[in-house]
Amino acid sequence: MDHYLDIHLLPDPEFTAPMLMGALYNKLHRALVALNSNDIGVSFPQYQLKPRTLGQYMRLHASASRLQELLTENWLQGMRDHVQITEIQPIPESVQHCVVSRRQFKTNADRLRRRRMQRKGESYEQATQAIPHSVERKPNLPFIMLRSQSTGQAFALFIAQSEVLSEPLRGSFNTYGLGQNASIPWF
Repeated sequence: MDHYLDIHLLPDPEFTAPMLMGALYNKLHRALVALNSNDIGVSFPQYQLKPRTLGQYMRLHASASRLQELLTENWLQGMRDHVQITEIQPIPESVQHCVVSRRQFKTNADRLRRRRMQRKGESYEQATQAIPHSVERKPNLPFIMLRSQSTGQAFALFIAQSEVLSEPLRGSFNTYGLGQNASIPWF
């Protein structure tokens, strides 16, 4: 992972930046699935918790040849009027690293209870005893709204970013470009 490219969302009067980032990320996910990729990582240089945002930049990290292969996939079809893409560039020297990963939350106790009732054949009262209201968590992370390719359902992909690391963590990335144990260069 020695190169990167930036994708900047351009202002649009009809679509908000989060809507455009969701569309861009959906397209990236489909491209990474098509490439059977585990070596392309994603980061968001403007990532913030307060206010909660991913910003208007997406940065892709990989080898120069892998990024070029991704660009030849024509995965940005329909988005070209909404984005500006930089050239593939080498990672600067003396960078830090961080892990950009997916976080999942138990956000709806009723949904968890219904699922338990269906799986275990329990009554609502039994499921309520097993899953109290206190299991719900209010996520405070930036997210992207996506549509599952397998189920067609919309879901929020919450994105967490680790503290800055001085050394890289070697590993692989999922088809969202996120890694649990793999870091990306942070600059």
